Amino acid sequence: MNEIVIFVAIAIVAAVASFFITRALTRRAGEKQLADSRAEAERIIAESENEAKIKKREAALEAKEEWLKRKSEFDQEAEARRKEIEKELRALEEKQAALAKKIDVLDQREKELSNREKSIHTREKGIGLRESELDQIISDQNEKLQKIAQMTPEEAKKQLMNNMINAAKIEAAAHIKEIKDAAEREADKEAKEIILSAIYRCAADHTVESTVSVVNLPSDEMKGRIIGREGRNIRSFETATGIDVIVDDTPEAVILSGHNPVRREIGRMALEKLISDGRIHPTRIEEVVEKAEKEMEVIVREAGEQACFELGIHGLHADIVQQLGKLNFRTSYGQNVLAHVKEVSMLSGLMAAELELDALLAKRCGLLHDIGKAIDRETEGTHTQIGADFLRRYNENELVINAVEAHHGDVTSLSPYPILVQAADAISGARPGARREPLEAYIKRLQQLEELADSFMGVSKAYAIQAGREVRVIVEHETLDDLASSILASDIAAKIEAEMQYPGQIKVTVIREHRATEFAR
Repeated sequence: MNEIVIFVAIAIVAAVASFFITRALTRRAGEKQLADSRAEAERIIAESENEAKIKKREAALEAKEEWLKRKSEFDQEAEARRKEIEKELRALEEKQAALAKKIDVLDQREKELSNREKSIHTREKGIGLRESELDQIISDQNEKLQKIAQMTPEEAKKQLMNNMINAAKIEAAAHIKEIKDAAEREADKEAKEIILSAIYRCAADHTVESTVSVVNLPSDEMKGRIIGREGRNIRSFETATGIDVIVDDTPEAVILSGHNPVRREIGRMALEKLISDGRIHPTRIEEVVEKAEKEMEVIVREAGEQACFELGIHGLHADIVQQLGKLNFRTSYGQNVLAHVKEVSMLSGLMAAELELDALLAKRCGLLHDIGKAIDRETEGTHTQIGADFLRRYNENELVINAVEAHHGDVTSLSPYPILVQAADAISGARPGARREPLEAYIKRLQQLEELADSFMGVSKAYAIQAGREVRVIVEHETLDDLASSILASDIAAKIEAEMQYPGQIKVTVIREHRATEFAR
């Protein structure tokens, strides 16, 4: 019994001890877990703080990079705006310089006009005095005529007026002859002062363009191959070249029609290649036309370069040289425009050298004066304005641009070079054989010239010779004397200038002669 009690007591003690031991162990494990949790929390907090610092640093770097990027963009925009403003300022300065030049020219003209007004005023005073003297002389003559001829005042006045008119004409003719003789004697001394105003005579600007090209065929069978089935070949060719193909009854030939001479030449080259090759179909047509366009670019560029080389002009932009080459396929009055501008360039350089001006600059002005004709089919406006705007895009010399604008008198000349180009242009267009005009217009001009000369009193017969560049007038010798013949030549020339349009100049020759014929029998 005691043993059982002791055993139970021992079991109870063991159980209590085990409870307390377990509780102690559990408390110690909780404290350790709590310590581990606190350490983990502190570690997480430290990592979060580190990550927050890193993100903050990254955000600061990104903000700095964005600021630098915005700053760079702003600097670029500011630099572009600065360059634009500088460009505008340069343009304004150039305009101010041009305006200053124009103002100087206007001031000079104003001074000349003022001097002329003073001279005219002085002459008017002299004329007033002369009129008073003449009135007195006329009064005296009237009295004398009435006493001598017993004429009425009206009859005497009429007779006196006729006498005075004839005397004035004779005196004027003699005075004109004297002035001409004096001008010839002083020509060498005054040539440089008067040549710029005397050399130029504006010629009317009429243009007759060649608009068709003829392509010869080996046989009429080739016409059917050019047309193709249901016209597909000819449609493809016209679409690729922009040129109309005319197939008519002309034996062994077709006609290419178009206003663009370069495109027309490309079409001619392409069609000749197709004919020689024999393979004519839409795909082949496109290939050949493309090759012809590339060949034409080379031909045009070489023509422009050759022109510059012949004239010794360098430094032109490649696009300007290309446009010059296109002028080789433009005509005006049948005159090749590239040959015309080369001739104008040479003439301008020769005249500039005689005047002790810059001959190379004058040649440059002459070469580029019709550059607008190479692109006037693509742009609206006159060829002078188109050419000037084109040259401005390549920063060409302002004097050259002014010569291009002013060579037809559209704007004011800022230097002598536009006048030289005007003169050379008129000389090149007016020389014999340079240009052609329609037959009907030519015949009509000759008839008008003869009728105009025949309308003057005392003219027996007028003949237009030298293809209308000279008119010879035969006068009645008993009606007009030598001085009256000189006056008649001047009057006919003035009337031709006022009523007719013609290239170059027309020489008026008045012939007066008396023939006495007898027969010895």
